[in-house]
Amino acid sequence: MPLALFQSIGVWEILLLLLVLLLVFGPKRLPEMGRSLGRGMREFKDSITGQDAEQEEEAAALTQQSSVPTTPTPEAAPAQPATAAPPPRAAGATAPPPQQPGTEQPSS
Repeated sequence: MPLALFQSIGVWEILLLLLVLLLVFGPKRLPEMGRSLGRGMREFKDSITGQDAEQEEEAAALTQQSSVPTTPTPEAAPAQPATAAPPPRAAGATAPPPQQPGTEQPSS
């Protein structure tokens, strides 16, 4: 008999239930409730299967360490090449005429 109750729930009933939940609790509170419900179900499953709390703490410590961004030290950071300034020109020297694309200058 209990299975017959769940077979009568359709898509429209689920959508109506979600709409009522959204109206009652609001869009900010609903994700928090979902996370806490999932966390509670996970803890319940872990307690049933006998998973140790130590394993859970180790996994949390590893994820915390991997999520912390590391900043490179000045020694480890690659040196940025400085832009080279053009060599100074002698007084009275003129700049060579600009070269047009596709033409080559004759070599001396």
